Amino acid sequence: MSDTAIQRNNVRVFGRGQQPMLFAHGFGCDQNMWRLVTPAFEDDFRIVLFDYVGHGKSDRDAYDPERYRTLDGFAKDMLDVVHALDLRDVVLVAHSVSSMVGVLAANAEPDRFAQLILIGPSPRYVNDPPDYHGGFERADIEVLLAMMDKNYVGWAGALAPMVAKNDDRPELLAEMNESFCSTDPVVARQFAEATFLGDNRADLSNVRVPTLVLQCSDDSIAPDSVGEYVHRQIPGSTLHRLRATGHAPHLSHPDETVDAMREYFRGAVPA
Repeated sequence: MSDTAIQRNNVRVFGRGQQPMLFAHGFGCDQNMWRLVTPAFEDDFRIVLFDYVGHGKSDRDAYDPERYRTLDGFAKDMLDVVHALDLRDVVLVAHSVSSMVGVLAANAEPDRFAQLILIGPSPRYVNDPPDYHGGFERADIEVLLAMMDKNYVGWAGALAPMVAKNDDRPELLAEMNESFCSTDPVVARQFAEATFLGDNRADLSNVRVPTLVLQCSDDSIAPDSVGEYVHRQIPGSTLHRLRATGHAPHLSHPDETVDAMREYFRGAVPA
């Protein structure tokens, strides 16, 4: 585990199983966001966690603005981790933007992946009428990016409630806000542009890995119409709607998230 990617992306490996389960965190987060889910799978899987460059305890000196200008750079990071550990038959569990990063990685090297678990995926956040509703107008995204430039802390405070969306869970809101604020602002700004202005719709139909789409209720970041779209576009995928609200069910409703994954592994989730 002396490979550059292991150090660069702060890779951690644990668990008592053989098949690797690779967890990829969302925008403005880090691997700690998976702490409520991973214990359920430690007995049966080899758990692999990592941080994207500029997040968590990654090597921030390794950040390259050109490499990470698009999601392809993050997909290369994911594959670097896969190669460094020589992972095969990978179950990828990806949250939010990492879902599209995972799609890119799986399309590049499908033989490495066994299953994709996509939590709150969105291939395009900007509306493209009349046929696609991503949840945001382009003007909304431009305001978001401008706020990041002028008042990063204020931006974090505005986005965190949209992600958490559990008014009776102030600790969840506080954690999301703290996570956003701890991310390198330069990295977050470029990652936000790659995330919210990107368009990965054309990549979905190329997925050849069995896929589960977990769609949250009342998700302002990736609304139900987006989950439906992802399900329709990925051949043979399974869509499972969670009762969990917001955009981070692995934090707000970890038990339901775990149950949905286990049911999918057993083949019990209806298409």
